[in-house]
Amino acid sequence: MLLIPAIDLKNGQCVRLKQGLMNETTVFSDNPQQMAEHWLQQGARRLHLVDLDGAFAGKPQNFAAIESILSSVAKHIPVELGGGIRDIQAIEKYIKIGLRYVIIGTAAVKNPEFLKEACKEFPNHIIVGIDAKNGQVATDGWAEVSDISAVDLGKQFEDVGVSSIIYTDIARDGMMSGINIDETAKLANALTIPVIASGGLTNLDDIRALCSVADSGIEGAITGRAIYEGTIDFQAAQRLADELTG
Repeated sequence: MLLIPAIDLKNGQCVRLKQGLMNETTVFSDNPQQMAEHWLQQGARRLHLVDLDGAFAGKPQNFAAIESILSSVAKHIPVELGGGIRDIQAIEKYIKIGLRYVIIGTAAVKNPEFLKEACKEFPNHIIVGIDAKNGQVATDGWAEVSDISAVDLGKQFEDVGVSSIIYTDIARDGMMSGINIDETAKLANALTIPVIASGGLTNLDDIRALCSVADSGIEGAITGRAIYEGTIDFQAAQRLADELTG
């Protein structure tokens, strides 16, 4: 079970939101590159970046900050990025500067042909982000909730060539209320694509709970507010996950 530190970018700063609300922002650092280097030194084996401005604008917005992070850490560990990536040119631009995985969210729901093209053009580089509220898929920076279930959407990606799916429970994201184990495991059990859990990871009990269902197909968990506010010691959590899942 891989623990993946999150760096959420807004106006070039490292922030965390509550339930994806842009007016519920906590700034944790004004130096995202330094923060990325910190998690690398702490033993992170992968990093998760989100261009929050990009998610709402529908196109990349924090390129300079992302480029500085990649120049510093991408030669050591894989980095994934989501937020506003909705065309092939944006994917190509990021991969050229060292990004390993591009996360496609809204565009995967609204433009499945684009997702298929992306998987074909950039094999093993595409992750789908499924963000859900009460099991229903949300898009456009979580501003719109659709009538598609997370499981039904996930099944549409089975034969497309997606590397993994990041499943975020919006109601829990940034709220320090624990991961939605049931819904995450439900999605993982329904798919052959590996699932990465996101939203609500708070303490070591959450790590234990996730590891107990890891064999359903959950390969990792993204952690944000908990590691910034100190309710989880990142190194201790990764050690525990390694022990529990081998």
